[in-house]
Amino acid sequence: MMIPSHDKLKVIVISDGTGETASAITRAAMTQFQDKEIFFTRYKNIRMKEQVDAIFQEAALHHDIVIYTIVSVELRNYIADLSKRDHVRAVDVMGPLLTTFSNFFEAEPNYQPGLLHAVNDQYFKRVAAIEFTLNHDDGRNINSLEEADVILVGISRTSKTPLSMYLSLEGIKTVNVPIVMNVPLPEKLFEIDQRKIFGLTIDADELFKIRKNRLSRLGLSNDEGDYADLSKVSIEIEWANRIFSENKRWPVFNVTGKALEETAAEIIKLLNMRKVNRFKQSQRFQGPTS
Repeated sequence: MMIPSHDKLKVIVISDGTGETASAITRAAMTQFQDKEIFFTRYKNIRMKEQVDAIFQEAALHHDIVIYTIVSVELRNYIADLSKRDHVRAVDVMGPLLTTFSNFFEAEPNYQPGLLHAVNDQYFKRVAAIEFTLNHDDGRNINSLEEADVILVGISRTSKTPLSMYLSLEGIKTVNVPIVMNVPLPEKLFEIDQRKIFGLTIDADELFKIRKNRLSRLGLSNDEGDYADLSKVSIEIEWANRIFSENKRWPVFNVTGKALEETAAEIIKLLNMRKVNRFKQSQRFQGPTS
């Protein structure tokens, strides 16, 4: 039987997830052997003994090294037994860590494969949502409005920007569009799915206080202009409420005295209810399964 060159190594990665963890650890180790060549073969979503049998036949034939990240105790033990039987070098990356943590916490792991990939997916979704939201703050980049999950519409100081950022942290791509007196809203807003649009309103007295305090913080006088004039604020709110009444498909949330978390929770609840309803409708259209 031909023994492979010690300058070349084939590593077989076995994982019940994506195999990225085992590959990354192996590459990190190989940086200490820069004059050596390494080749990877990665097997993802391995959950059955029959799959492992086929992989080990190849590993035994070519004297490959097996690196595995498997959370199932039964499957890890099976791989360890095959390693001894077939004289295949194998490294269990996940097992010792799970055992150590289990002993420390005095608790059993979930033994649920693929969780890291799910966590990473959620992380990247959140990052993409934050970037999208920042690029669409205060009515910017209207041309890509249809890519949003949520569009917030309201007059100045109705918490559009902070609420947008809060929703983006939940992985929700959010756009906020300002309502300005006597200025038409972008036509694009009326060409997309109207269920994405949410109106934000506020009581006049509350908005007056917010705007007055903002001017004070900025060191500006309240004597001139309409920004913090109570009568003008009331007219501005009426203008926005008239727009909302004309667009009855837009749910409207009053943010008066509410924390961001409260309004965000109401929006997310409505989004989730819609998902459930869409799922039920799709099941109804598909009909009963045999």
